[in-house]
Amino acid sequence: MDITSWIDSVKFDGKGLVPAVVQDADDGALLMVAYMNKEALTETLQTKRGVFFSRSRNKLWRKGEESGNVQELKSMALDCDKDCVLIKVKQIGGAACHTGRRSCFFHHVQEDGALEIKGEQLFDPQKIYKK
Repeated sequence: MDITSWIDSVKFDGKGLVPAVVQDADDGALLMVAYMNKEALTETLQTKRGVFFSRSRNKLWRKGEESGNVQELKSMALDCDKDCVLIKVKQIGGAACHTGRRSCFFHHVQEDGALEIKGEQLFDPQKIYKK
């Protein structure tokens, strides 16, 4: 059986996308949430590297193609409705977020409702992403 034969059972939205939750395979930290289309799912399975669909750029986004902070696929699962993907990865390079932090979830809501930034910046995005 083809390793991608189940992809047609995924419930993609009207734009052909499904949300993907990306988690560190070792410590369970939530690294990021992105979107995938059929091509991104297929390429991720075939290359064992995180590939997503950039809604802002309207194209495939191979995680780490500019920063070098790639995601090595360790496992993949679908939720009960098959409309969300959980991807467990080894985050190579330390930072999953384009802001240079390990996780995209660094704005923490405090008891008083204020936001506090937690987690160090591992790289300067202006030096990495020369757009």
